[in-house]
Amino acid sequence: MLRTALLCGSLVASAAALAADVKPAVIYDLGGKFDKSFNEGVFNGATRFTKETGVAFRDLEIQNEAQREQVLRKFAKDGFSPIMTVGFAWETALKKVAPEFPNSKFGIIDDVVDLPNVQSIVFKEHEGSFVVGVIAAETSKTGKVGFVGGMDIPLISKFECGYAQGVKYASDGKGTVFANMTGTTPAAWNDPVKGGELAKSQIDRGADIVYAAAGSTGQGVLKAAADAGKLSIGVDSDQDYLFPGHVLTSMLKHVDVATYQSFLDAKNGTWKAGVQALGLKEGGVDYALDQYNEKLITPEVKAKADAAKADIIAGKIQVHDYMSDNKCPM
Repeated sequence: MLRTALLCGSLVASAAALAADVKPAVIYDLGGKFDKSFNEGVFNGATRFTKETGVAFRDLEIQNEAQREQVLRKFAKDGFSPIMTVGFAWETALKKVAPEFPNSKFGIIDDVVDLPNVQSIVFKEHEGSFVVGVIAAETSKTGKVGFVGGMDIPLISKFECGYAQGVKYASDGKGTVFANMTGTTPAAWNDPVKGGELAKSQIDRGADIVYAAAGSTGQGVLKAAADAGKLSIGVDSDQDYLFPGHVLTSMLKHVDVATYQSFLDAKNGTWKAGVQALGLKEGGVDYALDQYNEKLITPEVKAKADAAKADIIAGKIQVHDYMSDNKCPM
């Protein structure tokens, strides 16, 4: 009995030590922690991890590009591991800092950093965007829909191109997609006023549904659509609740689940470096259906969206990835 008790005590102590060795952290991108979209999704995943395990995490919102390397190095020096960096813009800092701390674990969302202590998490946004494009085309009364992106980069063009493919697929090539990017600097993620202006201009041209993939800027897009009595499509997190009855759906990008799982794997000793590519098949992307938008999506539209999902997963529909060649077939 004594031996068994000692063994059990040893196992408990070992588990406690393992948990104590995990000091997770999140460093957000310039859109800010509470952007109700991309960054906030990561925050929600980290928060879920803390609630379920009791292991606290540290987080920080940077204020400018110059802080990236300094902040990342400071977190690593302070013993935080894993450190989840949010967004492709962390690539340069991570490539420089991660090799300096080979025993620390790092993560990056939306880019690939090929280092032995970095976990790179990327998503097949084009697949999820295709599905919400189908929903938009099937719901639109004018046959014209819009897209407002944040910073003009290939990643956001990936959303736009997937969306356009879904619209064209569902409309037999007849649907029209108006598209605008908000800007060419990181400030484009944080400009809801301009986002609203771009959405309004598309609505003035006949768009009755506008899809936003623009971080905090997207809140301006959703508001402009609601103010005009039109519909919008949110992104990353479920944004249906922001303007109930006016947000048709949201293209879900499960950065929350990816963050939660990364931290949990580190705690359990199963964390692995390398690339994770998460699409419809892996549950990395999807569309939102909840109490806020269930009356907007008819059973017929839902059936079309679910059929498109199934065909993409089965390989019957091949959605072109803009980032594979920086081209869109639409």
